[in-house]
Amino acid sequence: MALKLLTFRIGDAPKRGEGLRLAATRFLPRGVRKADYARLRLFDLWFPVLAPSRGLLKSRSTKGFMRRYEAELRRETAARQAVLLVAEVAKRTAVSLGCYCANEAECHRTVLAGVIRAAADGRWP
Repeated sequence: MALKLLTFRIGDAPKRGEGLRLAATRFLPRGVRKADYARLRLFDLWFPVLAPSRGLLKSRSTKGFMRRYEAELRRETAARQAVLLVAEVAKRTAVSLGCYCANEAECHRTVLAGVIRAAADGRWP
């Protein structure tokens, strides 16, 4: 069964086939009323449990950030269960993971997508 999992940048216009757009961010967009997130099509659901912790975001060192982020997902029960939930949902319908970062290769959403794919295949945690 093909996993229907994509990524997007918050603020970019939705694309066909993205399905449920989850904002995997610790912080909500500044200057936007909560009632306007869906109307402005920024994302469908804010899902901060899948975001890096405040402590990790405040860390001055970027070295090992992605490795430490994946370790947080494994360690924290709520995050681990959220990963498994998104993996199951993405088996049935399209899900997209979003963040504010312009460069996806340097963004936690790339690691998160990989973790969710591994969870869907039974290779995680």
